[in-house]
This record gives sequence, C-alpha cells and structure tokens, in this order.
Amino acid sequence: MEFYENRARQPFIGFAQLWRGLRRWWLRRIARQALRRMSDQQLRDIGLERKDVK
Repeated sequence: MEFYENRARQPFIGFAQLWRGLRRWWLRRIARQALRRMSDQQLRDIGLERKDVK
C-alpha cells in the first residue's frame, strides 16, 4: 500500500463543514434582522407578513 492510499482524502472536511454551517447561520441571521427592520408595507410588497418574519 502506498502512502497516498493510506492518508485521509480530505483531513479538514469536518472544519469545512463546520465553517459552512456557521456561515449559513450567520447569513440567515442577517437576513432575519433585515426583514425585522422592514415596515409592514415593505413586507407585503415582497409577499410576506409580519408573522412570517418571526
């Protein structure tokens, strides 16, 4: 068995998945904050209601 066959293909995949999860959470948090700052009229314009934001 050669060395390259014995090593992990992606040794930092766990860190990459953690980073993607944190980034996705952060972007959703920013989007929720922006939606909360919108008025009811602005929310209606994009097809949402206040209850959809919470």
